[in-house]
Amino acid sequence: MELLWKVVSAIILALVEGITEFLPVSSTGHMILVRELLNLDVPPGHVFEIFIQFGAILSICVIYSKHLWEVGRAVPHSENAQRFALGLFIAFLPAAALGVLLSDFITTVLFSKYVVAVALVVGGVAIILIERLVKIPQYYGVEEFPLSLYMKIGLCQCLSLIPGVSRSGATIMGSMLLKVERGAAAEFSFFLAIPTMLGAAAYSLYKSWNNLFVEDLFVIAIGFVVAFVSAYWVAKRFITFVSNHGFGIFGWYRIVVGSFMLGYFLLKDIAAASA
Repeated sequence: MELLWKVVSAIILALVEGITEFLPVSSTGHMILVRELLNLDVPPGHVFEIFIQFGAILSICVIYSKHLWEVGRAVPHSENAQRFALGLFIAFLPAAALGVLLSDFITTVLFSKYVVAVALVVGGVAIILIERLVKIPQYYGVEEFPLSLYMKIGLCQCLSLIPGVSRSGATIMGSMLLKVERGAAAEFSFFLAIPTMLGAAAYSLYKSWNNLFVEDLFVIAIGFVVAFVSAYWVAKRFITFVSNHGFGIFGWYRIVVGSFMLGYFLLKDIAAASA
């Protein structure tokens, strides 16, 4: 029975990760809320979360494998490919550097359920406002951005170091403010996720390696597969959806979930204090 509950917990959390990772809704916020509400049981020490993130990012690598292969082959002789490869590296650097430098501060100070809830609400309001502010895009192809634009998007991604902000939300909304077309903003967010999430997951796994146990491998494997499949399904449809409908629905969704999360944890803590 204990193993069955672990498997069910793994499937639920992996679905949450796969569905929310590349949407501008904060997978961190959803993981905290779902774990709290359902009292899920998965391997300790964040190892499970690291592997389901690997599953999610692998889905993007598969979806864009042909494009990435073509860009890689074109780098020696194509100016656009060279600029894109360099630009992706430039965009990756700011959040990667700050993530390593501020890792302990983020996990001990910022990683609070209240910070996540407030960030969800504030981020939702920001999405709605940006959707209304941005009218005429200037950039349509991810390989045609000037290097300065890649750097600015990378700086926007640094906001996602605040739990609850959402990595995809920060990069997509930042890109739109910088006059990148919606579909291109979402697509570049996917590309930027590859080095960013792989780097973050590898760094986290290095720090949590001692928490990886053989008896947990079966549950971890199930989570990995479920996260891969669900993330693949969502990512394949996301760009088409936002190109046709925009991001407003995600803004309102964040406000509702963040407000519920804030109210739930406040009432719970008040009840615990008065007990």
